[in-house]
Amino acid sequence: MYVRRTVSAFVVLVLMLAFTVQAQRLPTGVRPEHYALTLTPDLQTATFRGEETIDVMLDAPSKSITLNAAEIRFDEVKAYVLPVAAYTYGKLGSQPVPLSAMQSDKHPQIAKITLDAAKEQATFRFPEELPAGKVTLEIRYTGALNDKLRGFYLSKTKTRNYAVTQFEPTDARRAYPSFDEPALKATYDITLIVDSGDTAISNANIVSDKAGPVAGKHTLRFATTPKMSTYLVAFLVGDFKCSEGKSDGVPIRVCSTPDKVELTKFALESAKYVLHYYDAYFGIKYPMPKLDMVALPDFEAGAMENFGCITYRETDLLVDAKAGDVPEKKRVAEVVAHEMAHQWFGDMVTMQWWDNLWLNEGFATWMETKPVAEWHPEWKFPQDDAQSLDETLNLDAQKTTRTIRATADTPDEINEMFDGIAYGKAGAVIGMVESYLGKEVFRQGVHNYLQAHLYANATAEDFWNAQTVNSHLPVDKIMSSFVTQPGVPLLTFSERQTGNVPVMQSRFFLSSAVGNKKGQGWTVPVCLKTNGQPICRVLTPEDASLPLPMDVGAPVFYANAAGKGYYRTAYTRLQFSAILAKAETALTPPERIGLLGDSWALAASGRSSIGDYLDLVMELKQDPNAAVLDTVQKKIEVIDSDIATKQDRAELAAVLRRQFEPVYAALGTPAKKESFDRQQLRGILFQLLGDAEDPAVLSQAQQLTARVFDVNNKKDKTLDATLADAAVLVSANNGDHALYEKVLAVSKNSSDPGEQTDALRTLARFRDPALVKQTLDYVASGAVRNQDSWTVLVALLRDRETRDQTWTYIQKNWDKVHAQLTVSSGAEVVGAMGSFCTVRQRDEVAGFFADHKVDAAERTLAKAIDSINDCVQLRDSQELNLHQWLASQRR
Repeated sequence: MYVRRTVSAFVVLVLMLAFTVQAQRLPTGVRPEHYALTLTPDLQTATFRGEETIDVMLDAPSKSITLNAAEIRFDEVKAYVLPVAAYTYGKLGSQPVPLSAMQSDKHPQIAKITLDAAKEQATFRFPEELPAGKVTLEIRYTGALNDKLRGFYLSKTKTRNYAVTQFEPTDARRAYPSFDEPALKATYDITLIVDSGDTAISNANIVSDKAGPVAGKHTLRFATTPKMSTYLVAFLVGDFKCSEGKSDGVPIRVCSTPDKVELTKFALESAKYVLHYYDAYFGIKYPMPKLDMVALPDFEAGAMENFGCITYRETDLLVDAKAGDVPEKKRVAEVVAHEMAHQWFGDMVTMQWWDNLWLNEGFATWMETKPVAEWHPEWKFPQDDAQSLDETLNLDAQKTTRTIRATADTPDEINEMFDGIAYGKAGAVIGMVESYLGKEVFRQGVHNYLQAHLYANATAEDFWNAQTVNSHLPVDKIMSSFVTQPGVPLLTFSERQTGNVPVMQSRFFLSSAVGNKKGQGWTVPVCLKTNGQPICRVLTPEDASLPLPMDVGAPVFYANAAGKGYYRTAYTRLQFSAILAKAETALTPPERIGLLGDSWALAASGRSSIGDYLDLVMELKQDPNAAVLDTVQKKIEVIDSDIATKQDRAELAAVLRRQFEPVYAALGTPAKKESFDRQQLRGILFQLLGDAEDPAVLSQAQQLTARVFDVNNKKDKTLDATLADAAVLVSANNGDHALYEKVLAVSKNSSDPGEQTDALRTLARFRDPALVKQTLDYVASGAVRNQDSWTVLVALLRDRETRDQTWTYIQKNWDKVHAQLTVSSGAEVVGAMGSFCTVRQRDEVAGFFADHKVDAAERTLAKAIDSINDCVQLRDSQELNLHQWLASQRR
């Protein structure tokens, strides 16, 4: 599953589908082998009927069977004891013997049904003992198509309803009674009875489509699936339209509501390239007979890797292939690659239990940029990866964090696993190991792991042992130390000695109030920069130095070659000065991003001055790479928001104008066939100077914004899209009611999902109190889709100019605001409170949410409180340093 990031790059969305239940693991001794599902949804009444048979294997005789069920009303449950010869399914595309033929002379037992809503379980008790061996359960039931964006639910457009699914992690039980645990894999035969004008899409291909069973309906039957986990099942009903293509002989469709089918073509081209890339990379052909990718109007996550039938939020699949902006295309291609990686790593081979979720999500997060970077090297994904690593290190360096592998038994605990640790940290650790082993050695280890567990389940140990055996290097020790321990290593170096470099390991915390924790150590592959290939050495907790021959040539001593290491570095003053002097010439862009990240982290933790960080910024101000300057801009926003006084903010703005105006001017005006990176660099500098209230930039922003919204200029191809987007954002900061209404109209009426979402986020940029109030009322009214409302609130809470008003509004209107949030986004809004920076607001947040509980947000609230404390400490420790640095910049 691809989890969308918030509008702030510093925060990784924690997907917490909050339940009040405390469900437990199912009893052992019963294993499903095959499900046959027939579902009849009624899109008008928002209900559905289900007829299901489950073929199970009992390890021992029993009078009862317990499985998962939630929000389902049972009509009848029967059990049949069947001869082994009756079972003929198992291969993709085969069909079992019809149940009626198997039970013609059988006498079923009718079950007494006991429901345990708290555990989300149903127990079927039978009059007589069922023998060990094969048993078939026949179940008839009804359910509701809910509005919670989970289970079997309604997704709506202005013109009609759709019935769609989202089962990960524990919501298949809301659509069909099931053994809803990832290790309990089975094959599936799915049949859907739908309105004559509609179609259906599921994991496998359609094998028959017949009219009936009543007038106005038709019945679609799908081929038998391979063995898969319950959470990977999908069935979608509506009038979907698709673009079609093929790659490596596999039919591919990208589908949407009929009005958006023209926006599916870029995703189709992405999927074709990625499928071929993965076939070659994994050395195992794509495992399904077809691939469907479907955009859903209402969808909470970014996307979901259902086997052979991937579902997406519209903004993560649909983009104009010709006129779409490169950032939109990058996002779509990246999400497509993430979900397609899951078809092998997660779907074909699945984690044994949710405590190893990182095996799925960490791998897909690491993998998602590889094929797209090969397809479009000009998009510079290695720099994006370096920025993501920096953000994850900051997330993991907070006081409240967790181990990659953690206990997860209840739905709350399972859903809390979908966070920046499972995605970002796990992906970064995998990337570090690949960098250490080499790409081909690592790839072969991945192939061996997958080949050994085809259509089965695996553990973390299975993965790292496969890499250890293949490479003959201590991958097991490296990965175990990072998977089982929380936090970030800090490597503190001393001056180089003959044959080695002294180094001390400790746990790094971002807050100066916590300090570094000695005694905790990792087995770390440290790659030292040289004139040629990096030299990688494994640093164990017992080591006090790294061996480094004196004759190794290197432009500078830099201990994170390629910027792949999952650690922070602290150098001596002499070492850092040497790095600083050659940063632009000796370090790659990802390495410079890592250097900026380490410098900021050391300042935030009180180990250095904010002035040291700003000195580095000024050394890199002419960096030609957009991602480097983007990293700078984001931290400048933090300095302006969290450290600077009102007077310092004015002085900081003056320094930024003076230092960056010439850099921006040197880029000149946009030119045809200009590189994407140069376009991005211009947009970043434009926004930086606009935020610094540069008069020329503010004037240019108004002119460009007027052209963007000029109805007579819709076909104006002279507008540079990146610069135009930056101009609208800058103009919105001080925008009036007239501009606000134009942006609001786009958020309501645009047919392009990406444009609509961008407009919503732009509304949060307006700072006039009356317009802020209008935006908050708009969200609270229910006019914004539930899947999007939280993004507006989070943006308003993270802006220094609007956070106080937004917080007051939320407190006064909590019931209305809370009603517009999904069960996961409530926790995200709680997390955004971490942007506050006063003791008073910290106490208000703690007190308010003590009385207004938000489901599954306990850890999120703790992290928010920690973040507020960290901000208060950062301001206390660095405000004077900032003041002194600004004084040194005065002319």
